[in-house]
Amino acid sequence: MNTFKRKSLYAALAGVSALGATGAAQAVNVNPDGLGQVLIYPYYTTRADSAGNTYASLLSVVNSTSSAKAVKVRFLEGKNSREVLDFNLFLSREDVWTAAILPSLSGGGARVGTADKSCTLPALPAAGQDFVNFAYSGGSSPNDDGGGGSLDRTREGYVEIIEMGAIRDNSTTHAQITHVNGVPPGCASVSDTQAGRDTTVLTGGLFGGMTLINVASGTDYTEDAVAIDNFGPGGVSLYFTAGDIKPQLTDSDPNSTVFGVNGAIVQTNWSLSANSADAVSAVLMHDNILNEFVLDSGTKSGTDWVVTMPTKRFYAFVGTGNAPRLFQRNFNTTVGSCDDVTLDLFDREEFAKAGGFSPAPPGSVNRICWEANVITFNNPNPAVGAPTPTLGSVNSTNVPTSFQNGWMRLGFFPSSVTGNVHKLIAPAASTTFTTIGGGTTAPSTATYFGLPVVGFAVQSFSNGLLSVGGVNVLSNYGGNFVHKTTRRITP
Repeated sequence: MNTFKRKSLYAALAGVSALGATGAAQAVNVNPDGLGQVLIYPYYTTRADSAGNTYASLLSVVNSTSSAKAVKVRFLEGKNSREVLDFNLFLSREDVWTAAILPSLSGGGARVGTADKSCTLPALPAAGQDFVNFAYSGGSSPNDDGGGGSLDRTREGYVEIIEMGAIRDNSTTHAQITHVNGVPPGCASVSDTQAGRDTTVLTGGLFGGMTLINVASGTDYTEDAVAIDNFGPGGVSLYFTAGDIKPQLTDSDPNSTVFGVNGAIVQTNWSLSANSADAVSAVLMHDNILNEFVLDSGTKSGTDWVVTMPTKRFYAFVGTGNAPRLFQRNFNTTVGSCDDVTLDLFDREEFAKAGGFSPAPPGSVNRICWEANVITFNNPNPAVGAPTPTLGSVNSTNVPTSFQNGWMRLGFFPSSVTGNVHKLIAPAASTTFTTIGGGTTAPSTATYFGLPVVGFAVQSFSNGLLSVGGVNVLSNYGGNFVHKTTRRITP
């Protein structure tokens, strides 16, 4: 049977490669092995939990290859994915860079700091660099999105790291950034002009993770970065100077590959599409998200779900009314950019019920309205914008339930969603379906159902202080679980 499976897979991959220059090896895809050219970290936070204890978010990125790299590090706030800081980072071969996202020392926002020796442009101050609000505030400025201009918005969001290319061996930049006895010798001399000359094609091999640690509460949650591979257009560098907003998720190769959809490999060429974010959106599309929740009173447990939409900012714009495509509504000041969803809850004994957010949104239609959303369960203070008990998020919605534990399905197709909303429709004659063990369809159009999402769930267990051997021990625990998902792509 293993031989049959291998032969079937080889046949399917051969069919994909027969598509020519747009084969799977040259197409954007989510790498299930966790290595890629782009890393998306679904959530960071410096907020406080229900006990008033503040989180720090500890980030790492690893260059697993034998090539030095230039990467863009970008932090985005969670309401409208407005950039709050970016810089260029240079990783020598097999290097690891670490940083901490912490509350700012003044101003009420967040900051990033590092003790790492790897070079950055610009250099990060020893006390850390505060996040800024220039991209979403400013009164009458065109940047003002009406969602609130305070630095408080920077306290939660998500992170993108995008490879800009490998650094040529024996180049000036390579010599400056490569560690010698643990320290790069030339960080102060690194320049954008020279680095641009010395950077070549993307080679991938990045991986990373984030730790959400709350020392005072004695809890810790971790997340793996989602790895997108084959991002870079073939044969070119994506180097952009420090301070440039590029590269972004719109700068990918126009081809995408999604594996394992009803036993098929689906490949689409989005070069004729109306939005250059479509290739990345396609590989992140899901029509349902599934995960568990635990609310057991005996352990004072709580559950928060993180649901982040890293390409939403390229489809939903500032203003009232409907978004042009894929997402449902534009970003309407403090209301946000809301997409209607369904909630189906199940306990552990097969009882099921339809769920709803509390307080109920207008028209009693369930909606998630931010770009990095946190869904909580049985929040004792469910007011709009009230902090969630576990992660302390204010980009939150609450699900009341009588179930102490169970699982939930979050779906993107309530009856209020009609037409081309929550659908990504590929150009004509752009898509092939290659069935494992079968054949390849002629190029056609395709519809990708759902929304591009990443995320995970966290569960807390709080025993407070317990006496162990006569010694008082803080006995709080946390666990985290990546979301399970379904996909629906039809010719």
